[in-house]
This record gives sequence, structure tokens and C-alpha cells, in this order.
Amino acid sequence: MSVAEPRRIVLFRHAKADWPEVSDHERPLAERGRKDAAVAGRRLADTGIPFDLALCSTATRTRETWKLAVHELPHRPKTVYEERLYEVSPGELIAVLNETPDDVQNALLIGHNPGVQGLADILAGRSEGDAQERMSRLGFPAAAFAVLSFTGSWKALEPGAATLLDYWAPSE
Repeated sequence: MSVAEPRRIVLFRHAKADWPEVSDHERPLAERGRKDAAVAGRRLADTGIPFDLALCSTATRTRETWKLAVHELPHRPKTVYEERLYEVSPGELIAVLNETPDDVQNALLIGHNPGVQGLADILAGRSEGDAQERMSRLGFPAAAFAVLSFTGSWKALEPGAATLLDYWAPSE
């Protein structure tokens, strides 16, 4: 694929987690989270984006979110479980995305707040429609996702380089 073709990245926050007496990394989804993850998967399928790669945090709640969401997609992308997506800054998330091979056109990152919301805010130099207003108003609740587009190599992905195309949250 040419680096001149638009690439899409979807930033997907894990669904609602439960609070049992386990480490934060091992927290599972709550019942509402399991329902919202499947709904989010259907909404991801509705975008029509053919994902080539999913980068998922190794935390239990992100893995469970992805397992429920991916069943709703028309095809399963290659999935990489990445420890570096847990409790990181937007800058560290960009560094991970910069390692994406250029044969990947569309990627999905399943992670945590505040990093995922911060990354969406930092990458989006522009916005289409009311996506930015909705994301600003609703924040980035559990199971929300933002769809961004940029042109160029993954290595060149940097703050302000993308356009926020769409935003969805379970409350919409």
C-alpha cells in the first residue's frame, strides 16, 4: 500500500470494569461492560473499516473487551497483545503506533484512559462534523471509540497529524 493513501486508527477504550479484590491489571469486565463491548463491536463493524491490526493492552478488561467486540466484526484482524499499552501516556502510545508496519492501513488500539482520550485529543488536528464537540461533551467513557485518519507512514504519526472522523460512546 502507498503511504499516500489515508490510514485509519481507531482508539477504543475498554468497556466498564468490575472492582473485585484483584490487582488493577487483572480487573475483569462488569456485566454492563460485557454488554457494552458487544454493542461497541457492532458499531465498529458499522464503520466499514477493514482492520488489518488490533493492538490490545494485556490487562484483563481490555482483552475481554476485544474478545467480545471482535466477534461482531466481519473479519478478525491480526491481534497483538502489548504490555506497553497499559498505564501509559499519549506520547508512549504514539511511540508504539510508530512501530506499526507500513503494510497496515487500518489499526485498532484497545487501551485505557486517560491515555486513549489524551491520544485522541493530541492526534486530532482537525475534525469532521460534530465528532470533536461530542467527544468534548461526553469525554471518553468506557467502551467509547474515536476514528481518526491520517496520510503518511506510521513512523510519521505525530500530534495534530490526524483528522477526527467519528466518535461513539455507549450513551449515544
